Amino acid sequence: MFNQIDWVEQIKYFSLELSSPLTVISAIIDIAIVSVLIYKLMIFVKEIRAWSLLKGVLVIVFVAIVSNLLGLQIMTFLFNNIITFAALSVVVLFQPELRKVLERLGTSEITHFFTNTGSEETLMITTVVDEIVKACESMADRYTGALIVIEKSTKIGEFINTGIQLNADVSKEILENIFVPKTPLHDGAVIIRKDKIVAAACLLPLTDNPNLSTELGMRHRGGLGITEVSDCIAVIVSEESGKISYASNGGLVRNLSPDSLRKALLMNLVREKKEKNRIGKIIRKGGKNVE
Repeated sequence: MFNQIDWVEQIKYFSLELSSPLTVISAIIDIAIVSVLIYKLMIFVKEIRAWSLLKGVLVIVFVAIVSNLLGLQIMTFLFNNIITFAALSVVVLFQPELRKVLERLGTSEITHFFTNTGSEETLMITTVVDEIVKACESMADRYTGALIVIEKSTKIGEFINTGIQLNADVSKEILENIFVPKTPLHDGAVIIRKDKIVAAACLLPLTDNPNLSTELGMRHRGGLGITEVSDCIAVIVSEESGKISYASNGGLVRNLSPDSLRKALLMNLVREKKEKNRIGKIIRKGGKNVE
């Protein structure tokens, strides 16, 4: 597996290959893309529990390389065979993590660069955010638990179908009434699509993050879980502490003030859409920057 390489011959080969300017540009692009992919992969892996397993795999590979360089034949034979079978083992060991990678790729929003987000949609988003913030502030003051999910690009119909269909306008009053304790719809998540409350009492996937504080209950775990499998935003109000939390991209921010919550939601929903719209216009105009 670890063959000796004639570095001098390799350098001469690449020197000839890079004599053409077009080849140099192609090589630079190739290296840049690979570097970005490796960086993104490392960032993703460090955020999940596969990081510890991956470090173990890297140790095995390192020991195998050292054994080969030192001429330890038995060790080299053993580790070469271990690495051969490890390729299949990695698929089994990292199955949940590989699934998350594919889900992240599936939620890619490249196609949404071509969508148009005008002032009317921005106004709609701002209105929805204001109603959510006012409802959360009121419920936090009364220690009323709540879990509100805002759907973005990734459709989550499978989770909407687990609840009661409403298709109601988003308003502070409706949200507060849904989460009144001991009412039929209070136990579960409200899911918002655009400016509509599409369903209530929805069941969400729970996060399997082992580092999550034991203080956090099912609402926080469900809110965090839905953001791990989609690009949704989740807002959680704790009935024990009255604190407001914000979950996005598998991360959780706790103890937010109403103003901080409003800023976080607007930054995620409005500014992101404006940037996509601007890039989409540039692409449609043939690469010319339009303001």
